[in-house]
Amino acid sequence: MGGHKNDASVEDTDALTDDKITEYLANNPDFLARNPEIVKSLTAPSRWDGDGVADMQKFMLEQLRGEIDNLRDCAQDVIETSRTNMSIQTRVHTAVLALLSADGFADTVKVVTDDLPLLLDIDVAVVGFEPPDDRSDPKAAKFMLSDINRLSLGDVERFVGIDQDVLLLREVFDDDSIFGEGAGLVHSAALARLRPGNQTPPGMVALGSRGNVFYPGQGTELISFLARVLERCFDRWQTTD
Repeated sequence: MGGHKNDASVEDTDALTDDKITEYLANNPDFLARNPEIVKSLTAPSRWDGDGVADMQKFMLEQLRGEIDNLRDCAQDVIETSRTNMSIQTRVHTAVLALLSADGFADTVKVVTDDLPLLLDIDVAVVGFEPPDDRSDPKAAKFMLSDINRLSLGDVERFVGIDQDVLLLREVFDDDSIFGEGAGLVHSAALARLRPGNQTPPGMVALGSRGNVFYPGQGTELISFLARVLERCFDRWQTTD
């Protein structure tokens, strides 16, 4: 029995009371500033009167307004990102249709160099190929067209990267090896591998912009899709032309 009284006495001593909480807050005036999340669970009085008294209700409302503003900013970012992604997707789909409408190998190259910059809202688009295995094959002459960037053996891996299909560059330092005469216009770029086909050597399509259109961390699915379509177009025309 006595033991129980001692336990109850300890509990009474340790129990929190309004006076103890008031005393603690008085000794720690920055408690709520350090723990603002607690304010959300408090019930504020309808009104505070008197000089030098903090308006808790106003404080809580300001906290809520801050959260609402943050949510609004996040929602706006999502909306703008969705619009941008939809615009890019539409542009890439239009570019793919233009490639599929090309009439022959040389015309496909023309679509890349002349039409893709307009359709994708960039400044330069270049396609390049490494030398074909059989350079004596009459069809190998197609890879020597003036509009095609002539790459050296191993350039695709050197520029795009080993086991990598797309490389995004925030800043490009090009000695004309990638964009040729358009190198001086390019600030950011996307380089996409063109895998070899039945009669097509390894290649690369390079998209360049004088602005900050491309940057690491950006999604590459649409650029990769464009490259896959392009490599099939070249392989088809190389086989049928």
